[in-house]
Amino acid sequence: MSATPPPHPIDSVTDRFLGHRELLFSVVYNMLGTVADTEDALQDVWLAWSARHRTADAEPVENARAYLVRIAVNRALARRAEMSRRQETYVGTWLPEPLATVDDHAAEGAERAEALSMALLVVLETLSPLERAVFVLHEVFGFAHPEIARILDRSPTAVRQLATRARRHVHARRPRHRPEADLHARVTERFAVAALGGDLRTLLELLAPDVTLWTDGGGKGPAVSLHPVHGRDSVAAVFMAVARALPAAGIDLRYRRVAGDPGALVFAHGSPLAVVVVDLSPEGDRITGVFSVTNPDKLTGIRPPAP
Repeated sequence: MSATPPPHPIDSVTDRFLGHRELLFSVVYNMLGTVADTEDALQDVWLAWSARHRTADAEPVENARAYLVRIAVNRALARRAEMSRRQETYVGTWLPEPLATVDDHAAEGAERAEALSMALLVVLETLSPLERAVFVLHEVFGFAHPEIARILDRSPTAVRQLATRARRHVHARRPRHRPEADLHARVTERFAVAALGGDLRTLLELLAPDVTLWTDGGGKGPAVSLHPVHGRDSVAAVFMAVARALPAAGIDLRYRRVAGDPGALVFAHGSPLAVVVVDLSPEGDRITGVFSVTNPDKLTGIRPPAP
């Protein structure tokens, strides 16, 4: 006797999930800020999705995109509580995990490109989990408030209130501006070369007077300070000290997209040492923020340079 076939063909179930995976990844990553937690959440989504289709009496899912996003968002919200507990005991400044592409021209999927800038992800950390979910879904991915209300199981009025609070909070800390990509990339490259080379003159030229440096070593990687460093002279002095401490050989500098920004990747003897992203002034001519991630746990996805 042949086995009873599953209610839905396995290939069809898998293909429908994979067809939305890039969108789900971007939504969850922008809510959580770590690749590992995002992948864990997506595994939960897949298990829930496949389990539903193994149930003979389950109603068919007509809108797979909406259904999967709802599961993904709610899995992400559940993980935020666990992440908050971890961050309470984190050593030093916590920054989002760098999401670096292999190549600026690589096809990563249209929705994967909807990763927010490092600076904006840092601001989103100050929102409540629900505010962040609403902001990401509405401002980044264009979900309408009634659709978000169904995803979050909240009233449309409550969602609009969350959206207003989140938008006001974000814009107060992060004025709307986006420098031209080519200019941002050029400034990033000039800064990285000057920082690693100990070029004080260029550093002082590039850094805004009120620049802030955030370094995330997590107690495991090199971090110049457990707290943000403020001011052009202080930040420049930090990178002069970094340049003096670097070995004379074995350092390799590469440039790739890091989430929504141009980024500088520093390798030491083929292993990732740091990912650095800079934030620019509205005019694009000065660096107002520097984000440096050196925690090795957050650099596991950074591929070494080709030989």
